[in-house]
Formats: sequence, structure tokens, C-alpha cells
Amino acid sequence: MTSDTPPEGPTPLERLNSAATADAVAALLECCGSRRWARRVAAHRPYPTIDALLAAAEEAAYDLAPDDLAEALAGEIAAAFPDPGNLAVHTALRAAHAAYEARFGHAFVISLDETDPTAVLDQTLTSLRARLGHDQDTESMVAAEQLRGLCRGRLLRLAGRPGSPDRAGSNTTGLPRRTAPIPRRYDSRGRWTVPGRA
Repeated sequence: MTSDTPPEGPTPLERLNSAATADAVAALLECCGSRRWARRVAAHRPYPTIDALLAAAEEAAYDLAPDDLAEALAGEIAAAFPDPGNLAVHTALRAAHAAYEARFGHAFVISLDETDPTAVLDQTLTSLRARLGHDQDTESMVAAEQLRGLCRGRLLRLAGRPGSPDRAGSNTTGLPRRTAPIPRRYDSRGRWTVPGRA
């Protein structure tokens, strides 16, 4: 390195490690909407490696109580797919999303970071249809597993690991994306309803 070469700045992981607690918690809440999870992951800083961060985050996610999981799922929004693709598939997806939200009371979450982009729509629809047949307990376990996958992908992007994909089908709590959320409407008891329904 010559004297004319500017010094490299801190890595994203180093910035997370050195951030004020409130700022770290806010950043982590963009990965998972459970405040208990975000506070726990922030409290265990500094992380020497991204893998150490991922391990701590996964352990915290497995320890989420039902109320914590419900809080995290309440912060999720169903992703809209930017590629118009097959109109019939999109129509079926909208109907399946609405049915899922009406049945389980939260947005459908699915981790698609490892999915071939050309298969995202079909895989999402197939998964939606299969999971609509679950009872509440079974779907709660599946949704928690998918949420952990989403959290892992978001953490990888937050910590700056190169090559971490960001599939359009992954649901998100507000990280910059190429998708638009499906609007929500709340009933008189504060529960959100399916768009277009009373």
C-alpha cells in the first residue's frame, strides 16, 4: 500500500459490532422482527466472523417463544414479484396468499435464496398450496423454519458476505428490494385482513 492509497474502511460486520446498541438492534430488526431476538443478538457482540454471527442468530431464533415468533411474523409482508411471468400463475398466487393470510393470520413466509430464479414463482405457489393444508401447529413450525432461512439471508447481506443472493420471492421487513408490499387493512379488533375483503 502506498501513501496515496486511502485506508480501507470498516467492514459491514465491524460496523455492526461497533454500532450503538439501539442502532444494532434496529438493524437486526430488519432481519427478524422479534425484539427479543434482536436484543439478544446485539448483546452478544462483537462477532469475530460472519459464521459466528449466524450461529448466534440461529440459536436465538430456535429459542423464540410463541409470542416472539408471532411478533416476528407480524412484521413480514408478502412480496410481489417484479417479473410479470405467467398471468395465471400470478392470479393463483394472489388467491393462495389471501387464503393463507385468512387461515393463519400472518403473511406467507418462504426462504428462496437458494432457489433458481426461474423456479421462484412455481415453488412459491406449490409451497403455498401444500402449507394451506397444515393445521396451526404444523404451519407454525414450518413458518418458523422459513423465517430462520429468511433471517440468515438478510444477516448475510447485512454483514456483507459477497455473493449472498437476494431473491425477489423472499419476504422482507423493510430491506431495500425490487418488490412492492401487498397493502394491509385492519379490522375493528386490530387484526389485519386480506386486501379486498371486509
